[in-house]
Amino acid sequence: MPKEIEKYDPQTGLPENKEYLERGLPPYLLTSIEAMKKSWELEDSGQTDYHWDIYWCDLNADINSAEVDQLISSEQAWYLRRKYLRMEKEW
Repeated sequence: MPKEIEKYDPQTGLPENKEYLERGLPPYLLTSIEAMKKSWELEDSGQTDYHWDIYWCDLNADINSAEVDQLISSEQAWYLRRKYLRMEKEW
């Protein structure tokens, strides 16, 4: 089976698929992401996760901590916030 051809942004030269920003994350951040993903699955299916706000706050704090400690870049932090916290950056 042929390997899918990666598309790149012509201006930055970076892959258009930003999933590479999830590589090399600290273990505590991966744990928070998994908890948030499970919580969103419940919420998106119409059920209520009474711990959603706890998972959201924990993940937000872990992203902030990893960014401040320079374990992840600002680009990675915003990618994670958009993907898992459903936040948008205000300019």
